[in-house]
Amino acid sequence: MTTSLEQSTPALVDPEEAVLAVARRAREASRALATATRATKDAALRAMADALVAATDRVLVANAQDVDRERAAGMSPGLLDRLTLTPERVAAIADALRELAALPDPVGEVVRGSTLPNGLRLRQVRVPMGVVGMIYEARPNVTVDAAGLALKSGNAVVLRGGSAAARSNEVVVQVLAAALDAQGLPGDLVQSVDAWGRPGAVALMHARGLVDVLVPRGGADLIATVVREATVPVIETGVGNCHLYVDASADHADALAILLNSKTQRVGVCNAVETLLVHRDVADTFLPAALTALATAGVTVHGDDVTLAHVPAGAAAVPATEEDWGTEYLSLDLAVRVVEDLDDAVAHVRRWSTGHTEAIVTQDLRASERFVAEVDAAAVIVNASTRFTDGGQFGLGAEIGISTQKLHARGPMGLSELTTTKWIVHGDGHVRP
Repeated sequence: MTTSLEQSTPALVDPEEAVLAVARRAREASRALATATRATKDAALRAMADALVAATDRVLVANAQDVDRERAAGMSPGLLDRLTLTPERVAAIADALRELAALPDPVGEVVRGSTLPNGLRLRQVRVPMGVVGMIYEARPNVTVDAAGLALKSGNAVVLRGGSAAARSNEVVVQVLAAALDAQGLPGDLVQSVDAWGRPGAVALMHARGLVDVLVPRGGADLIATVVREATVPVIETGVGNCHLYVDASADHADALAILLNSKTQRVGVCNAVETLLVHRDVADTFLPAALTALATAGVTVHGDDVTLAHVPAGAAAVPATEEDWGTEYLSLDLAVRVVEDLDDAVAHVRRWSTGHTEAIVTQDLRASERFVAEVDAAAVIVNASTRFTDGGQFGLGAEIGISTQKLHARGPMGLSELTTTKWIVHGDGHVRP
């Protein structure tokens, strides 16, 4: 049995041939899961979690090499935070695998069924995709999340994690593959094509017929490139230019707490808020406290004229440009604008939203209902932080990404979104008249 442990050095010179060979092994390995029981998959997930914890020191040494290299190369603090692993983060990643093991198995779930008037018995059931490809940036936790979700949903996974996390991902894939081998499952269920660089990523995009679906996760340029170049079907995950609108009726204490959590709890993530919109009727009362709190948290405000008039002395603030309204900062920067009313807020969101997560703070039921109905996004949140748009927070277990498209999957993609369906038809000698 060939495992990912044997792939740290490319055996084939040509990237395309090498990646196709990886994909073929993944497809063959996926067959081992076709009849695997939930108990088998859950035991493997727990073994993967235990192996990660046991290998914490090894993983952290590799991760430190990646972090040091990227810090020296000028990577932004937000992206460095995404890249960095700590003992606590490794433990949390392992716990996510254990949480997956506790979730129901989607494979075999009957979506619908019926008996036709002619006696044919129909069932539409969930089945694995087969081989899932992932292309992502600077996120070693995604390596584990993708492997766990793929395994639980009956799929093999082929990963392209990018050069920034190359050493981290190499070690993590080795650890996970070894754990699978020890459980009697093919290590080839989890493989990486990082060794073949960008040509390998292109080859993965073109592995139609061997890779069933491709999920890009990262910045706008990466996602656009995959969507444009891939011949493999793509589930598009989007960047998060997320908005928080503070309505005229908002409770100011709630709004302030939600704002700070949405912006500063972790800045380098796609569900962090990037633009604050404030109703003009509460600008004089809400903005001074909000801008002071943001300044204390180290946030630089990119504000319109009304906002800048309320910025406290010594706070970091610059005039907002048109570009600011469309920027996913992934840093301690926030665009702030005072809007005329709910209509103006919704119009702004419609103009600049990436369709990820949009939130309103309001005590007005009608305003919340209009915002929910008129804002088009994968998640629309009322009186809560944008940081809740997450597979784990939604009770889905780990997520493979947050889809901002409208076909097949939208929002956090958990186990069900990594399955497709098949129709099973039972008859008793039926022939069509």
